Amino acid sequence: MKEEDVNRCQIQEWYPKFKSVSIRTFIHELPESFVQYLLDDSGPFLLPASISNEDAFPNRIHNPEEEEDYQVSEGSGDEAEALSAPCFPELELKIKESIETLGAAIFPKLNWSAPKDSAWISTSGTLRCTTFSEIALLLRSSDSLIHDLCHAYDSCSDKTMSRPPKFFLALRKWYPRFQPEMEFRCFVKGQKLVGISQREVTTFYPVLCEKKNKVEVLIEEFFNDNVRVKFESDDYTFDVYVTEDERVKVLDFNPWGAFTLPLLFTWEELEQKAREGDDLGLRIVESRCGVRPGLKTAVPYDYLDVSAGSGWDQFLRNASEELQQQTKSPEAGA
Repeated sequence: MKEEDVNRCQIQEWYPKFKSVSIRTFIHELPESFVQYLLDDSGPFLLPASISNEDAFPNRIHNPEEEEDYQVSEGSGDEAEALSAPCFPELELKIKESIETLGAAIFPKLNWSAPKDSAWISTSGTLRCTTFSEIALLLRSSDSLIHDLCHAYDSCSDKTMSRPPKFFLALRKWYPRFQPEMEFRCFVKGQKLVGISQREVTTFYPVLCEKKNKVEVLIEEFFNDNVRVKFESDDYTFDVYVTEDERVKVLDFNPWGAFTLPLLFTWEELEQKAREGDDLGLRIVESRCGVRPGLKTAVPYDYLDVSAGSGWDQFLRNASEELQQQTKSPEAGA
C-alpha cells in the first residue's frame, strides 16, 4: 500500500468526485488549534465554550448543589487559566450554518473515520448531532480517531509522514430511516470487483436472503457505471447503501487490507480469487448461526487489531470457517 492510496480514501478527496451518488455532505477544514485540542490528554476533559450557549447534554437535569462541587474556587491565576475551556467561534459558526442547511441533524467524520466508539456518550446513543458541542463531545471522547490523527500511514510501504498536513471535518446528513442491513462493503482488486459483504455482520436479516440477487446486480452495475473509472487506485474497498427505491449511494472508501476489515471474507480468499480472475459475489449472514456477535465492540470495525497472530485474527479465521460450513449446509438459511 502506498501513501497515495491512503490519501485517496480521505473524504475531502473522494467526495467531490462522487457527490452526485453519495449522501449530502459539507466539509470544513479544521484549524490546527482544534486538532491539538483533540490530541491533548494532559489536562481535564473540557468541552469548548459555546458562543451560542449550546449544551452537549441538553436534556440533563441541572442540580445547582451538585454543580457547586465542580466549581473552581478563586485561586491563583495559573489555576484559573489552566481550567479555562477552549473556544473556536469561527468554526462553531460555520458548523452551525451547515447543520441548519443539512436539515438540523448530521453525523461527523474526520478525513477517514467516524467516532463510532464514542456514540454511547451521546444523549441518543448514536452519532446524530445537532450542535457543535455535541460534535466536539463525540470527537474528543473517541479513541478510534487517533488512527486518523496519528497512525493513518502506518501500513504504507513508502511512509514519509505520520499524519496528513490538514484535517477536515465532514458533516453528513442524518437519515433517521437508515437501514443497517442495506449497507455493504465492496472489495476491488486490480480495478475488478472481487467480492461484496454485508456490512453489519452482527445480525441476521431475513430480508437480505430475499433481496440478495437483486442487490448484487445493483451494486455491480453501480461499480461499473460510477466507481471503476473515477477512483484512481487499483486496490481498495468502498461502502455503499442501497435505498428502498433501489438507488445505490457510496458512503466511504478504504484502503485494501491494513486496518480495513474484510468482514465475511478473509483477505487470503479475496487475494486468491483476484489471482484466479474470479469473484466471490455477495456474501451475507444467511442464518442466525452465522452472525458474528463478537464484532459488536466499543470500537469501529475498521480499528480492530486483526494483524496476523492477534486474537481477533484467530477469531475471524474460526468464524469464517464456521460460516462457510453453514452456507454449504442444505439447512443454511432455513
